[in-house]
Amino acid sequence: MTNAIILFIEGKKADRPSFATLMQKKDFTVSSVGNGSEALACLVELNPDLVVVNAASLGSTGVRICQSLREKQDEHLPIVLIIDADKTVEKSAADVVLNLPFTVQKLVNRIKPLLPGDSANIIHAGPIRLDIEHRRVKCLSKNERLTPRLALLLQILLQHRGEVIGREELFKQVWETNYTGDTRTLDVHISWLRRSIETDPSHPRFLHTVRGVGYRMDV
Repeated sequence: MTNAIILFIEGKKADRPSFATLMQKKDFTVSSVGNGSEALACLVELNPDLVVVNAASLGSTGVRICQSLREKQDEHLPIVLIIDADKTVEKSAADVVLNLPFTVQKLVNRIKPLLPGDSANIIHAGPIRLDIEHRRVKCLSKNERLTPRLALLLQILLQHRGEVIGREELFKQVWETNYTGDTRTLDVHISWLRRSIETDPSHPRFLHTVRGVGYRMDV
Protein backbone atom coordinates (compact mmCIF):
# COMPACT_ATOMS: atom_id res chain seq x y z
CA MET A 1 0.00 0.00 0.00
CA THR A 2 2.88 2.36 0.80
CA ASN A 3 6.65 2.48 0.78
CA ALA A 4 6.63 4.23 4.14
CA ILE A 5 8.12 2.31 7.07
CA ILE A 6 6.07 2.02 10.26
CA LEU A 7 7.83 0.97 13.46
CA PHE A 8 5.60 -0.77 16.00
CA ILE A 9 6.59 -0.99 19.66
CA GLU A 10 4.40 -3.78 20.89
CA GLY A 11 4.46 -6.30 23.71
CA LYS A 12 3.01 -9.78 23.55
CA LYS A 13 0.13 -9.70 26.03
CA ALA A 14 -2.21 -12.52 25.08
CA ASP A 15 -5.32 -10.42 25.77
CA ARG A 16 -4.21 -7.60 23.46
CA PRO A 17 -4.46 -7.57 19.65
CA SER A 18 -1.24 -7.37 17.62
CA PHE A 19 -1.81 -4.32 15.49
CA ALA A 20 1.58 -4.82 13.81
CA THR A 21 0.39 -8.16 12.41
CA LEU A 22 -2.95 -6.71 11.34
CA MET A 23 -1.26 -3.79 9.56
CA GLN A 24 1.07 -6.16 7.72
CA LYS A 25 -1.99 -7.99 6.43
CA LYS A 26 -3.13 -4.68 4.98
CA ASP A 27 0.16 -4.44 3.02
CA PHE A 28 1.87 -1.80 5.13
CA THR A 29 5.64 -2.04 5.54
CA VAL A 30 6.02 -2.81 9.24
CA SER A 31 8.95 -3.42 11.57
CA SER A 32 8.18 -4.54 15.10
CA VAL A 33 10.11 -4.48 18.38
CA GLY A 34 9.11 -5.59 21.84
CA ASN A 35 9.98 -2.55 23.96
CA GLY A 36 11.20 1.02 23.99
CA SER A 37 14.88 0.12 24.43
CA GLU A 38 14.83 -2.04 21.29
CA ALA A 39 13.12 0.77 19.41
CA LEU A 40 15.76 3.32 20.39
CA ALA A 41 18.53 0.91 19.40
CA CYS A 42 17.22 0.50 15.85
CA LEU A 43 15.68 3.95 15.33
CA VAL A 44 18.50 5.67 13.43
CA GLU A 45 19.23 2.65 11.23
CA LEU A 46 15.58 1.99 10.39
CA ASN A 47 14.66 5.66 9.90
CA PRO A 48 10.89 5.03 10.15
CA ASP A 49 8.31 7.43 8.75
CA LEU A 50 6.00 6.82 11.71
CA VAL A 51 6.05 5.00 15.06
CA VAL A 52 3.13 3.26 16.76
CA VAL A 53 3.60 2.82 20.51
CA ASN A 54 1.17 0.13 21.67
CA ALA A 55 1.47 1.05 25.34
CA ALA A 56 -1.57 -1.08 26.20
CA SER A 57 0.42 -4.18 25.27
CA LEU A 58 3.36 -2.97 27.37
CA GLY A 59 1.39 -2.27 30.53
CA SER A 60 2.38 1.42 30.59
CA THR A 61 1.17 4.82 29.41
CA GLY A 62 3.94 4.98 26.79
CA VAL A 63 4.57 8.69 27.42
CA ARG A 64 8.23 8.24 28.38
CA ILE A 65 8.84 6.11 25.28
CA CYS A 66 7.31 8.81 23.04
CA GLN A 67 9.54 11.46 24.61
CA SER A 68 12.67 9.33 24.17
CA LEU A 69 11.86 8.62 20.52
CA ARG A 70 11.56 12.29 19.65
CA GLU A 71 14.69 13.22 21.59
CA LYS A 72 16.75 10.65 19.69
CA GLN A 73 15.29 10.91 16.19
CA ASP A 74 13.34 14.03 15.36
CA GLU A 75 10.88 16.20 17.24
CA HIS A 76 8.63 16.01 14.16
CA LEU A 77 8.60 12.19 14.03
CA PRO A 78 4.89 11.19 13.81
CA ILE A 79 3.84 9.01 16.74
CA VAL A 80 0.59 7.14 17.36
CA LEU A 81 0.03 6.07 20.97
CA ILE A 82 -2.35 3.23 21.87
CA ILE A 83 -3.52 3.07 25.50
CA ASP A 84 -6.08 1.13 27.53
CA ALA A 85 -9.66 2.33 27.77
CA ASP A 86 -9.25 3.48 31.39
CA LYS A 87 -6.00 5.40 30.80
CA THR A 88 -5.55 9.09 30.00
CA VAL A 89 -2.46 10.97 28.85
CA GLU A 90 -1.69 14.48 27.68
CA LYS A 91 -2.70 14.87 24.04
CA SER A 92 0.72 16.36 23.35
CA ALA A 93 2.35 13.02 24.18
CA ALA A 94 1.79 11.87 20.59
CA ASP A 95 0.27 13.08 17.32
CA VAL A 96 -2.61 10.64 17.78
CA VAL A 97 -3.78 8.99 21.02
CA LEU A 98 -6.18 6.06 20.69
CA ASN A 99 -7.99 4.34 23.55
CA LEU A 100 -8.83 0.66 23.18
CA PRO A 101 -10.98 -0.88 21.88
CA PHE A 102 -11.00 0.17 18.22
CA THR A 103 -10.79 -1.52 14.84
CA VAL A 104 -7.66 -1.84 12.72
CA GLN A 105 -9.44 0.25 10.07
CA LYS A 106 -9.67 3.14 12.52
CA LEU A 107 -5.92 2.82 13.09
CA VAL A 108 -5.33 2.88 9.31
CA ASN A 109 -7.50 5.98 8.96
CA ARG A 110 -5.56 7.83 11.67
CA ILE A 111 -2.15 6.76 10.37
CA LYS A 112 -2.62 7.59 6.68
CA PRO A 113 -2.60 11.41 7.03
CA LEU A 114 0.69 11.21 8.96
CA LEU A 115 2.55 9.21 6.30
CA PRO A 116 4.53 10.72 3.39
CA GLY A 117 2.55 11.65 0.29
CA ASP A 118 1.86 9.70 -2.88
CA SER A 119 4.24 6.73 -2.95
CA ALA A 120 4.77 7.32 -6.70
CA ASN A 121 6.83 10.35 -5.66
CA ILE A 122 8.77 8.46 -2.99
CA ILE A 123 11.74 6.15 -3.47
CA HIS A 124 12.50 4.19 -0.29
CA ALA A 125 15.58 1.98 -0.39
CA GLY A 126 17.06 0.72 2.85
CA PRO A 127 17.48 3.70 5.17
CA ILE A 128 17.32 6.18 2.27
CA ARG A 129 14.01 7.88 1.45
CA LEU A 130 13.88 10.35 -1.43
CA ASP A 131 10.85 12.58 -1.85
CA ILE A 132 11.14 13.39 -5.55
CA GLU A 133 8.48 16.11 -5.60
CA HIS A 134 9.95 18.10 -2.71
CA ARG A 135 13.58 17.10 -3.43
CA ARG A 136 14.10 16.02 0.17
CA VAL A 137 16.19 13.04 1.25
CA LYS A 138 16.16 11.34 4.65
CA CYS A 139 18.92 8.92 5.56
CA LEU A 140 19.71 7.75 9.07
CA SER A 141 20.00 10.95 11.15
CA LYS A 142 20.15 13.26 8.12
CA ASN A 143 17.28 15.16 6.54
CA GLU A 144 18.37 17.36 3.61
CA ARG A 145 16.81 19.36 0.78
CA LEU A 146 18.59 18.80 -2.54
CA THR A 147 19.13 20.91 -5.62
CA PRO A 148 17.18 19.71 -8.69
CA ARG A 149 20.34 18.18 -10.19
CA LEU A 150 21.36 16.38 -7.01
CA ALA A 151 17.82 15.04 -6.61
CA LEU A 152 17.87 13.68 -10.16
CA LEU A 153 21.32 12.17 -9.60
CA LEU A 154 20.14 10.41 -6.44
CA GLN A 155 16.93 9.27 -8.14
CA ILE A 156 18.87 7.58 -10.95
CA LEU A 157 21.31 5.93 -8.55
CA LEU A 158 18.47 4.62 -6.36
CA GLN A 159 16.47 3.33 -9.33
CA HIS A 160 19.56 1.37 -10.40
CA ARG A 161 20.77 0.44 -6.93
CA GLY A 162 23.24 -2.41 -6.89
CA GLU A 163 24.27 -1.64 -10.48
CA VAL A 164 27.45 0.07 -11.60
CA ILE A 165 26.59 3.13 -13.72
CA GLY A 166 29.38 4.44 -15.92
CA ARG A 167 30.47 8.03 -15.32
CA GLU A 168 29.71 9.12 -18.89
CA GLU A 169 26.27 7.48 -18.90
CA LEU A 170 25.40 9.06 -15.56
CA PHE A 171 26.62 12.45 -16.77
CA LYS A 172 24.48 12.18 -19.93
CA GLN A 173 21.33 11.39 -17.94
CA VAL A 174 21.73 14.03 -15.24
CA TRP A 175 22.96 16.86 -17.45
CA GLU A 176 20.84 15.79 -20.44
CA THR A 177 23.68 16.12 -22.91
CA ASN A 178 25.71 13.93 -25.23
CA TYR A 179 28.89 15.86 -24.47
CA THR A 180 31.02 13.94 -21.99
CA GLY A 181 34.42 15.53 -22.56
CA ASP A 182 34.69 16.70 -18.94
CA THR A 183 32.83 14.79 -16.25
CA ARG A 184 34.68 16.27 -13.28
CA THR A 185 31.57 18.24 -12.34
CA LEU A 186 29.85 14.86 -11.81
CA ASP A 187 32.51 13.92 -9.25
CA VAL A 188 31.86 17.20 -7.42
CA HIS A 189 28.13 16.50 -7.33
CA ILE A 190 28.79 12.97 -6.05
CA SER A 191 30.80 14.44 -3.18
CA TRP A 192 27.96 16.85 -2.39
CA LEU A 193 25.45 13.99 -2.48
CA ARG A 194 27.57 11.96 -0.07
CA ARG A 195 27.43 14.84 2.41
CA SER A 196 23.63 14.57 2.32
CA ILE A 197 23.32 10.82 2.88
CA GLU A 198 26.55 9.49 4.38
CA THR A 199 27.47 9.59 8.06
CA ASP A 200 31.12 9.72 7.03
CA PRO A 201 31.36 11.02 3.43
CA SER A 202 35.09 10.20 3.24
CA HIS A 203 34.27 6.53 3.94
CA PRO A 204 30.93 6.07 2.13
CA ARG A 205 28.67 3.25 3.15
CA PHE A 206 26.08 3.63 0.38
CA LEU A 207 27.46 5.56 -2.60
CA HIS A 208 30.59 3.78 -3.81
CA THR A 209 33.14 4.66 -6.48
CA VAL A 210 34.02 1.83 -8.87
CA ARG A 211 37.45 2.90 -10.04
CA GLY A 212 37.80 3.41 -13.77
CA VAL A 213 34.10 2.74 -14.35
CA GLY A 214 31.63 4.85 -12.40
CA TYR A 215 29.42 4.71 -9.30
CA ARG A 216 27.17 2.21 -7.51
CA MET A 217 24.52 2.73 -4.86
CA ASP A 218 24.43 -0.09 -2.30
CA VAL A 219 21.53 -0.12 0.16
